[in-house]
Amino acid sequence: MAAEPAMRPTGEAVHAVLDRVTGPRRAEADDLLELLGEVSGEEPAVWAGRIIGFGEREYRYESGHGGREPLLAFATGARQHTVYLANDFAGRWPELVERLGTPRTSTVCLYLTRLTGVDREALRELLQRTLDATSTDATSGADG
Repeated sequence: MAAEPAMRPTGEAVHAVLDRVTGPRRAEADDLLELLGEVSGEEPAVWAGRIIGFGEREYRYESGHGGREPLLAFATGARQHTVYLANDFAGRWPELVERLGTPRTSTVCLYLTRLTGVDREALRELLQRTLDATSTDATSGADG
């Protein structure tokens, strides 16, 4: 029998996952939960045991690799929040990333130590552009 993919909804309670985080990041996680829910119009679900995802889509690369992923997602850990965005979001929309301050970025991840001082409208716009891009961009999948 084939193993279940790691990136899938796990059925855990969203607040149980968020309650693993303590201190000020816990309240910020609630802010992210509300923001991503508003932008996506979707209910949150836990993916891979720690990622809070909103909505779902399937993707497939030219290589044939594919899978499922949330339309929008974030994870909150002890050191930072990770917001999952469209492939090469920092290259596509550098003006929005600049407005966030000095976040760390990777191909699809925005790393925010705290939400204090983050331009929420710029973050909202990045989320909206990601949502728009995922409906047309088949290469914004997990291995981007």
